[in-house]
Amino acid sequence: MAKNTLILLVFIAIKFLLQFVLLSSEYDLQRDEYLHLDLGNHLAWGYLSVPPFTSWTSYFIILFGNSVFWVKFFPALYGCLTLFVVWKAIEELKGNLFSLVLGATCVLFSCLLRLNMLYQPNSFDVLSWTVLYFVLLKYINSENSKWLFIGAFVFAIGFLNKYNIIFLIIGLAPALLLTNQRKIFVNLNLYCAIFMGLILILPNLFWQYQNNFPVVHHLKELAETQLINVNRFDFIKSQLLFFPSSLIVIFASFYAFFFYKPFKNYRFYFFSFCFTLIAFIYFKAKDYYAIGIYPIYIAFGAVYLSNILKEGWKKYLKPVLIAIPLLFFIPMYNIAFPNKTPEYVVANSEKYKKLGMLRWEDGKDHLIPQDYADMLGWKELAHKVDSVYLALPNKSKTLILCDNYGQAGAINYYSNQNIKAVSFNADYVNWFNLGVKYENLIRVKEHDDSNVELEKTAPYFQKSFIAGSITNKYAREFGTAIFVFEDAKIDIRDRIRTEIKKEKTIK
Repeated sequence: MAKNTLILLVFIAIKFLLQFVLLSSEYDLQRDEYLHLDLGNHLAWGYLSVPPFTSWTSYFIILFGNSVFWVKFFPALYGCLTLFVVWKAIEELKGNLFSLVLGATCVLFSCLLRLNMLYQPNSFDVLSWTVLYFVLLKYINSENSKWLFIGAFVFAIGFLNKYNIIFLIIGLAPALLLTNQRKIFVNLNLYCAIFMGLILILPNLFWQYQNNFPVVHHLKELAETQLINVNRFDFIKSQLLFFPSSLIVIFASFYAFFFYKPFKNYRFYFFSFCFTLIAFIYFKAKDYYAIGIYPIYIAFGAVYLSNILKEGWKKYLKPVLIAIPLLFFIPMYNIAFPNKTPEYVVANSEKYKKLGMLRWEDGKDHLIPQDYADMLGWKELAHKVDSVYLALPNKSKTLILCDNYGQAGAINYYSNQNIKAVSFNADYVNWFNLGVKYENLIRVKEHDDSNVELEKTAPYFQKSFIAGSITNKYAREFGTAIFVFEDAKIDIRDRIRTEIKKEKTIK
């Protein structure tokens, strides 16, 4: 086995293992992960929340046993593949061993460790961006049109994973027009490739049309809720924090596009970077949407630095450059990952507070970071719902109705009774089984909304009571209550249909 290949495998092994050891067993899966996993039980060409690719992955996770290992395996795999593609990009740029190690180290010890920890579309999104940039590099170097078709395929898969990849094209198209690489637009094969890509994404586009374009409504909802609080300056500031240990390498690539002759043909990458960021800023996108931009620039920067540090005193800077990402990782390890117990975080709250990690989306500081709190209380909820369910008569005619997708998904994932909880929230609104005339209702209510639940719902049932609540004080769902209603006096499906219609009308 070649030395370079062996070193690459070592990097991949370290990357893969870190994705598992940086997460404490104290934590459950994160709220979004449960929804994404449940998509695998409802295969379709589209969803209210995401395109269909995630559901395909979830289907395989379910086939493999639906264990936490397999849930974490796929984002870890996508992270490893991102590192691999950066390595291959460096090779394509004729980089030496030092540039390969530098690039791999920068990718390894970066925000991708945090990103690749969660089963969300973001990990594959970053991989898709990196591969598409790499494919374009291969086309520029070879002018072989097969790479255009490969690129169209990569774009289509990336699109079917997350619509975010459209921003890559928004930035890339004008960048190509500004440079001598504009000649790509007179290649007829480009348009054949684009047509092929459109064919591949057509089923999802048709699904969007059939369902009244929920993506438009989703974006509108984001703009009115989460994105309204996005500060454009904070977006720019965050970009410096995603790859802090690699900034020298990334900025070196920007310099090289203009002053390093071998990179003259790649100058459009710089303009693409600028146009893409401008588009993100204009649309007030979340800061992490842009993470996929950076890995390819690490490849360019690593190759350039390896060439200017070959001789004289400069060569002694090589180990320094490789050490920087590792040195940055040490403080990151101690604070940026959910590898400490909630009790530890609370006991050392000041250092978390200084970094703004205790600030939730409500604008207030809490005991632990929001994403940590979103990984607590779920097993407790599911096991308590199971206990209630087991005690009920006519279990097959029992509806488990939750306030949000996190509750429903967690119950479905951790339940030992094959429970299928639903919600009027997110994609669960489409997954009600209205073929069953329900006699019992288990209602999971968020703490803030639980006070009037008995008064509101009890008149429609013969018996009602509170069966329990989430008691983990560190959980975001702390206080979420479980209500039980037995022996319905009416056919509750009529009210369910009304609520479903109301939710879909709003959306």
